[in-house]
Amino acid sequence: MPNLLDIRRRIRSVKNTQQITQAMKMVSAAKLRRAQEQALAARPYARQLQALMGGLAPHLDPQVLGEASLPGADWALGELLVRRAVRRRRVVAITTDSGLVGAFNANVLKAVFELGAEPAGVATSYVAVGRKARDVFRRRGLPLAGEHLGLFGRQVDYAAARAIAAQAMQAYATAEVDEVVVVGNEFKSVLQQKVVSRVLLPLELPATAAAEDRDYIFETPPAQLLAALLPRALETQIYRSLLESLASEHAARMNAMEAATSNAGELIDSLTLYLNRVRQAAITKEIIEVVSGAAALD
Repeated sequence: MPNLLDIRRRIRSVKNTQQITQAMKMVSAAKLRRAQEQALAARPYARQLQALMGGLAPHLDPQVLGEASLPGADWALGELLVRRAVRRRRVVAITTDSGLVGAFNANVLKAVFELGAEPAGVATSYVAVGRKARDVFRRRGLPLAGEHLGLFGRQVDYAAARAIAAQAMQAYATAEVDEVVVVGNEFKSVLQQKVVSRVLLPLELPATAAAEDRDYIFETPPAQLLAALLPRALETQIYRSLLESLASEHAARMNAMEAATSNAGELIDSLTLYLNRVRQAAITKEIIEVVSGAAALD
């Protein structure tokens, strides 16, 4: 028969754990609101920027694409639009820096490895955003082209998206890779996060339905305009992916901690019931011993 003291210790331990998970749930709920607002606010800007790029596309001379370049870069921005046969792929995996988020990171890494396995003959390298992806890639001995840790603090810094975009543009424009894909969670609701994969490079200028009806007058030289818009479009996609991932992380952690708190409550109830049964059995045994001793004296 188990010791009553051991059962009480376990109940006390589970109660302490329950208090921790409850506190983490409340913290994640508070952070989720701000992260959700940022993620939702970034969506209209990204859509409008894509629409602008689509409206400008029919008016751009191919020669302009060859002349436009970033300051200090030895390659033209037109290289970002060139499609090549995919023999080398780079995958940017967006995960978290910490755990206790349920299947959040596992789902992202599953999609990353499925992408790396298909099709055969494509060499895949990885960029880890978040400590969890970095640790998994290192354990598996996968080619790690870069790592970005500590991005998901109180607020996602746009400079981080700019750094990731600069690395991706340099790799693609110099033909180091033939495709760049970002994989991360997209925030759908508090209860639902969806893993999505987006092709960052080559850039595709979307065609808008009203593109033929619009007439653009370029005050800024087209090459200079492209040098500002093309990198901004790529940076915006990455920044939006980071914001979506942050909101999804807080939602996943809140749900995981809520489930843990509920499970702890059920375990406490079960242990309390078991404690009462053991204590009742011990009391009954003592009564039987007393009665048996009294009967033996008679």
